[in-house]
Amino acid sequence: MAHLNNKATHFDTDEPVGEVLELHSKDVEPHDPRIRQSPAQYIRSLPKRLQNGCTKDCWFGALRANLKVLLLIVAIFAGTALGFGLRAHGFHEDPRKVMYVSFVGDIFLNMLKIVILPLIVSSLVAGLAALESATSGKIGLRAVVYYFTTTFMAVILGIILVSVIRPGDVKQYYANGTQIVVPASASSHEPITTPDTFLDLIRNMFPPNLVGATFQQYKTVLKVPEGVNVSFMQAEAANRSELPDYSKFIITGKTIDGINIMGLVVFSIIFGITISRLGEKGKAMKLFFESLNEITMSIVGTIMWLAPLGITFLVAGQVLKVQDFKAMLEQLGMYFMTVLTGLLIHAFIVLPLIYVAFTRKNPFKIIGACLQAFATGFATSSSSATLPLTMQCVEDYGVDPRISRFVLPIGSTINMDGTALYEAVACLFIAQTQNVPMDFGKIIAVSVTATAAAIGAAGVPQAGLVTMVMVLDAVGLDAKFVTMILAIDWFLDRIRTTVNILGDVIGCGIVQHMSRDFLAKMDEEQRLKRRASRAMRIQEVLEDDTTHALLPRLNDLGAGLNSTTETVIVVH
Repeated sequence: MAHLNNKATHFDTDEPVGEVLELHSKDVEPHDPRIRQSPAQYIRSLPKRLQNGCTKDCWFGALRANLKVLLLIVAIFAGTALGFGLRAHGFHEDPRKVMYVSFVGDIFLNMLKIVILPLIVSSLVAGLAALESATSGKIGLRAVVYYFTTTFMAVILGIILVSVIRPGDVKQYYANGTQIVVPASASSHEPITTPDTFLDLIRNMFPPNLVGATFQQYKTVLKVPEGVNVSFMQAEAANRSELPDYSKFIITGKTIDGINIMGLVVFSIIFGITISRLGEKGKAMKLFFESLNEITMSIVGTIMWLAPLGITFLVAGQVLKVQDFKAMLEQLGMYFMTVLTGLLIHAFIVLPLIYVAFTRKNPFKIIGACLQAFATGFATSSSSATLPLTMQCVEDYGVDPRISRFVLPIGSTINMDGTALYEAVACLFIAQTQNVPMDFGKIIAVSVTATAAAIGAAGVPQAGLVTMVMVLDAVGLDAKFVTMILAIDWFLDRIRTTVNILGDVIGCGIVQHMSRDFLAKMDEEQRLKRRASRAMRIQEVLEDDTTHALLPRLNDLGAGLNSTTETVIVVH
């Protein structure tokens, strides 16, 4: 090996480059990875390193390792091309043909949704059962603080962008000069209040029936008193930029279809912590949920081999459902660019900077490891349906399963950075198009309400439109204006879902880094317990063997003593 100057002998490749090392032998080449190089040496050695590294086996290995990701990306482009090709043949004008094209994609989406329930319950219970109660509390607190903080930051970013760009002022008109109109079919909506929405969120966290929570959730309903015209009341309140007065309405409730994810998450957290506290008594249930989780993940792995086919037809069907791309871009072009800019800034600047600040690591490594999850989230427009794949990706990257199976299910429920940003931008955009002034108090109301609404939004396609009504009501805007953004929402929904999943992944990596000492200590304690248990069992075995070996000798000795006693008696 070459002899280097003692002052310049370094083999730590993690230290910053920049010092020029003098090589004292021809045996050491400039591209040797063990030698720290100057930037000029590094650039000059690049062709040689590429020639050595990019072999045929290397390329085939990379293709095999990233085959699923490549197939998903190809499927997205193939679905887009198929959709536009079928539009050229008039398929979008026939609803039945659109249904036929979307059929395969709908089946694939249903296959993903069917594993959501067993995956969320088993992963949360198994993850918490493997942790001590104190440790799980610290990990959970860190995850929740991260989710709330990033969601609020996304809202603030959206408010800043929409206030600076003002897309509602620039694009109030079509290209031909016609003003944006609201469809008459959306002239009224079901009465709803912000306090009722908050209370429903809390009420659903504690469902009265666990079985019912698997397919339905509670919703407050305001019945209209006799003699009250709801449409007129809402129109009058909108003209005055005030909230409608629903105080005289009759408060009732009903159950609506859909998994009560919040209720299942809360129950699973309590159930897992209880198993952890019971110790040996809860070991059987712990093993059961760990086995259930492994079975579910195996099923997900099988389903994902069908993803390229399902995603192709899913995207093609969505392209066919858009009525008029030209009118959509003319009406909502600036709004689309504002939301897209905010989502890209949050995804590629804000979240990576937060990751670097806490971990001092390259954030794009964990992002690159989860490309398959992002592609699936973009295609399915559902963070909950993508949850199994997200878990698989972060665990393959190296995140501890005890962290991923606890943090990610919570994140898929309450972490909606993209949705929060979208709702803030959409609300202020609608206010700008209607010339409704937004003072500082209303902007604060938008930020708080959008954060809460995003947390309460289910991880299903276009759930943000449902909670959008709550944000509009908070600033006195009629919910009928939601229809203004429906034309472009299908595409933005996919992008914000991808950002939501990215936020979950970054949060999982941060919590993993911050909890590494807890996990290492726990592993050491468990190792010592196992060692002590083995030592105790070995001691018991040795004692049993010694006892069995001594029994014949004791019996012989006892027999000898008896015969001696009899002899003594005879002599006497």
